Formats: sequence, C-alpha cells, structure tokens
Amino acid sequence: MDQPKIERLLRLLRLLSGNVTYTVDELADRLDTSWRSIYRYIDTLKSAGFAVEKVYGNVYRLVSMKDTHFDLSKVVMFSDEEASIVNGMIDGLDNTNALKIGLKRKLAAVYDSTSIANYIGSKSNAANTQAIADAIREHRKVVLKDYESSHSGQVRDRLVEPFQFTTNYVDAWCFDLEDGANKRFKIARIGEVEILPEEWTAEASHRALPMDAFRMSGDNPIHIRLILSLRAKNLLVEEYPLAEKDVKFKSGHWIYEGDIYALQGAGRFVVSLFHEIEIAEGEPLKRYVKDYLDGKEV
Repeated sequence: MDQPKIERLLRLLRLLSGNVTYTVDELADRLDTSWRSIYRYIDTLKSAGFAVEKVYGNVYRLVSMKDTHFDLSKVVMFSDEEASIVNGMIDGLDNTNALKIGLKRKLAAVYDSTSIANYIGSKSNAANTQAIADAIREHRKVVLKDYESSHSGQVRDRLVEPFQFTTNYVDAWCFDLEDGANKRFKIARIGEVEILPEEWTAEASHRALPMDAFRMSGDNPIHIRLILSLRAKNLLVEEYPLAEKDVKFKSGHWIYEGDIYALQGAGRFVVSLFHEIEIAEGEPLKRYVKDYLDGKEV
C-alpha cells in the first residue's frame, strides 16, 4: 500500500471514530477517492480487527468502544517506552529524509499532533482499557477475569476497585479488595473486565505509588548511581528506555543516576551484568545484589 493510500486509511479511521456520521459518498468526497475505494478500506479495517459497523443505509462507524465519545487515540495507543523508541527512531533520521516527514505526517493524520508521547497502550488491550476507564468514571468495582499474575504464578479472577491508570496506560492502579492493598495490574494480563453494579467502598484507601525507570513502585525512594560499561549502558536503555534520560557520560564512564522505589528491578538488571556494572551509590542495592549472588532469599 503506497503512502497516499495509507494516509487516506488513517484519515478514514479518524472520520469513522468521530461524533459525526458520514455516508460512503461523503467519505469518498472528503478523502478525494471513489466510493469503491471506501468500501475496500472498510474491508481492510475489518480484516485488521477494527469493528466497523453499518449504522443504516451506507453510513458506517467505528464502534469498538462503548464510549459514545469515541476517540481513536484510545484504540491505537503507545506506551511511554514504545513512544520513546518510536520517537527516537524517527528523530534519528536526517531532517531532509522524506521518510521522516512521511512518518510524522501519518501520525499527525491520526492524532492531530506530530508527537505520539501521550498516546499509549495497544489496540488489543483497548476494550479492557475502556472498561476500566468506565469503571473509574462511575466509581464501580470490577472483576479482572483470568488475571495472569507473575508474582503468584496464578491465573485467577481479582475483585478490585480501579481508580487510576499509570501515565502510560500499561497498568491500572486498583485497590485489591481481597488483600486490602493498592496494586498495579497490567492491562495486557487481563483476560476480560467485568464491571459490577456495586460502587466503591474503599475509596479512602485508594493511593497510587510512584514508579521508577525499572517499572517498580514503592513509597520510599532509594537513590542509586551505577557505573556502566558501554554494553551495560546499551542494554539498560534498550530494556528500560525511560532510564535513558538519567544516563550521562562523565569522566570516561557511562553513569546512570536516579531514584528507585524497590530493589528487585534494578537489582536483577545489575545481577545480569554483574561484571560490567559497579554500584557507586546505593547501599541497599549493594546488599540486595550481594544476597542474591550468595544465594540468599531476597
């Protein structure tokens, strides 16, 4: 599919997801193409997993989400890390490169902006994201069906009160009614979201915790400074793109310096490259790594 067709397809998505409905002929006129092409684009969208539905006659709408004020930015979304990677790739191109200009134009056609940093998540998780957003707005309890917990190694339903998304919409902060604690639940690990009629009962306990570059949350920040080999630096920014802003080259060394909120994330990264990273600051992290390497339970 050439660039003009891609641009028309993106613009069609935007028109189909808006509050105004159009006939196929009106869409063809707005996109400067034929009505036959509009039908082909609609078939392409359907085959890609978008729910395009005939409203009446030859009027179609994108109806993947329950929200009547449907916005494509809630369907085609990027996490902070994905946005960082994509923006870095685009910005790394020469300013005279036609590909760079084309990529910016295509993204702008969908988002009315040349930046994608605020559009997050993934199309496959859009329905669960929207359901959680509905529950937050209505102050409803939900059941996270078949939630896959990496911590417990179990797949089971979780009864929670969702109250806030992380800044990248990859996770939802919820109050776990079984454990009586605030937890982050990854949207991608939820099988389905069931919104219950019951309203929140633990709102006073709702509290989101800050999250560090290693994707760990907690109450008390621990300041660390790591001296990295070139390989360790490269692996750090590749695996944890949000850490890149805190990596500097000083006195012939690559340095990562920042706050962490739990030891596991940074600790496991250091252990994986133990001979290429020196912990210059952060005694709790040093103890964690030593205990880990000594085979102690941490």
